[in-house]
Amino acid sequence: MKFHRTAIFTSLMLLSAGAVAHDHATAHALPTAQQQFFDQIKAYCGQAFAGKLVKSNDSDKEMLSKTMVMHVRECSDTELKVPFHVGDDHSRTWVITKISNGLRLKHDHRHQDGSSDKVTMYGGDTANPGTANKQAFPVDQHSKTMFAANNMKASSGNTWFVEIIPGQVYRYGLKREGREFEVEFDLTKPVAMPPTPWGHQ
Repeated sequence: MKFHRTAIFTSLMLLSAGAVAHDHATAHALPTAQQQFFDQIKAYCGQAFAGKLVKSNDSDKEMLSKTMVMHVRECSDTELKVPFHVGDDHSRTWVITKISNGLRLKHDHRHQDGSSDKVTMYGGDTANPGTANKQAFPVDQHSKTMFAANNMKASSGNTWFVEIIPGQVYRYGLKREGREFEVEFDLTKPVAMPPTPWGHQ
């Protein structure tokens, strides 16, 4: 009887392990276009590139005279962290993560002491497969609530996008009614590594 209980326990453990392995293998299975998009950015891991504003409005005018650098800094099979440096401001990191139904873009904003800004980790999830070169991220409810609480209701209409044309250009931008922002990075010329983004190791 003791052997019988042991055999049953062993069988259950093996089945459980198999289920966990299966879940892990399928948890982040993406449409082909999104996987290709993710991999094309990941291919630049460890490199940094200079950028410039190509679409903006008056609220962005202080950025026009500052150097802009993106750095594909941290890469795993499920997540990419891409700091966006503007002059001496190292507060911004774009985080692209695989989720069960697509890709998620979040904005990690920190203060110089490493603490999180009161408006941080906002963004959204893809609503469709997009293409291997471009993905759009409509604002999510968590972000809308955060924006409302911080007198930023206009941002509740945001849709962000990331576009990559390998060997040519990487673009990041946002659109909403009355607001358009886009920064473009030259992938043909890697630049020197920027400083460590605030709050990261």
